[in-house]
Amino acid sequence: MKSKSLFFLLPLALTGSAFAQGDPQTLDRIIEQGKFHNQVMKRLHELCFDIGPRVTGSPKLAKAQRWAMGKFQSFGLTNIHLEQWGEVPVGFERGDHQIGRMVEPFESNISFTTMNWMPGTNGLVRGRAVLAPTTMEQFERNKADLKGAWVIFYDGVGMGGPRKPEDAAIKKALDALGIAGRIYGSQDERVWSHGSYTGKTITKYPSEVQIVVSKPDYDRIVRNIRFGRKPILEFQAENKWFKGPIPQYNVVAEIKGTEKPDEVVIVCGHLDSWNSPGSQGANDNGTGTVTAIEAARILTAAHAKPKRTIRFILWSGEEQGLLGSTAYVKNHESEWDKISAVLNDDDGSNYQSGYWGYAVMKPMLQEAYAPTVKAFPDMPQHFDTYSNMANDGGSDQAPFNYVGIPGLSVRQAGRQNYSHVWHTQFDRYEEAIPEYLVQASTNHAVVSYYLACALTLLPRGPKPPKKS
Repeated sequence: MKSKSLFFLLPLALTGSAFAQGDPQTLDRIIEQGKFHNQVMKRLHELCFDIGPRVTGSPKLAKAQRWAMGKFQSFGLTNIHLEQWGEVPVGFERGDHQIGRMVEPFESNISFTTMNWMPGTNGLVRGRAVLAPTTMEQFERNKADLKGAWVIFYDGVGMGGPRKPEDAAIKKALDALGIAGRIYGSQDERVWSHGSYTGKTITKYPSEVQIVVSKPDYDRIVRNIRFGRKPILEFQAENKWFKGPIPQYNVVAEIKGTEKPDEVVIVCGHLDSWNSPGSQGANDNGTGTVTAIEAARILTAAHAKPKRTIRFILWSGEEQGLLGSTAYVKNHESEWDKISAVLNDDDGSNYQSGYWGYAVMKPMLQEAYAPTVKAFPDMPQHFDTYSNMANDGGSDQAPFNYVGIPGLSVRQAGRQNYSHVWHTQFDRYEEAIPEYLVQASTNHAVVSYYLACALTLLPRGPKPPKKS
């Protein structure tokens, strides 16, 4: 295997002129490590099965941050630390007991979720499924059936959870009567996790239990009610709350530059995730986390000595509005002019297929990823010109773009249907595509090494106007 890989790699050191600025033999070793000795799936397995989903403010996120710091330390990186960006007023995490099923007229498991920072059930709660009344007259007629029942409301619920306002009089009557909880249906087989801690504390939060079930399960429940079969449902949603305020952090680690250590290339992804029952936070954004971690291992295993510092950052608070990265940009204003580029991976498990950016960036970036394309010929890359990078606001590259720092969200291509896993119960390890993550982590290492050794910083586009 070793002799085969060296034969394959020999021409790579001779491509392009820019790598004369670095070390061609180092590049060969980077490709060798990334393509033939990659450990990215091992890291993803550890993250998914030893830790699991990682909501901002949760103990599992804190555990994942300690794990990541340990990995960076084992690779020999320096300046490894947690950098606080803020705090959350109350912590939240799902417990292991997450049960949903119909037990009568027959047994059938139910895919479900609750929103984060919302109450769960008090143990396993059994009750009859009853359609929600639409008038107070219906409520009065069905009062006996509604008491202690799982009350079935509307379907079509998306990522934000139940949104339609409930008739105030009926809501008050149901709450006073005492129901098991409210059931809603999703748009399809997916159930999404979301939620907000705003205005909530360990003792102050909504009291009603709201459960969203998949549309197939919702349709099955409603169909049985209309057939007159009187279905019985059981749910246990173990939702854990943790007293705040709880400080929140980004993980930072570095390979120090040998000639221009104050100039920086950032490789990053967000470590926090959502957590629908069944999810492991694998593809949003475990994959972006482990490609950054593996890029660090590849570079150190290849004994890379970049001229600029390569800084690895694992954000948190991304799912709550890019909180970790936004605070980082604000707190590091003195470094803005010395950050060459930010390479952010947050689009699932497809391979890295290039970048969006200003036209002035294209020649350097094309040369940067050319060795990866040569090593992975079935995974082409290309550069798309973007007229205004400050509009690219979907992930942690955005706060950098807002101030004129090149925040590059890696393009992705491949066979993964990202919408299937995004914030859903299907965001699991088995949905990740190993050969794509091998390419992605290798590309991170190759491109960051190139940019860290280039003669100049990555060229910048027009300076964005200051926000008022």
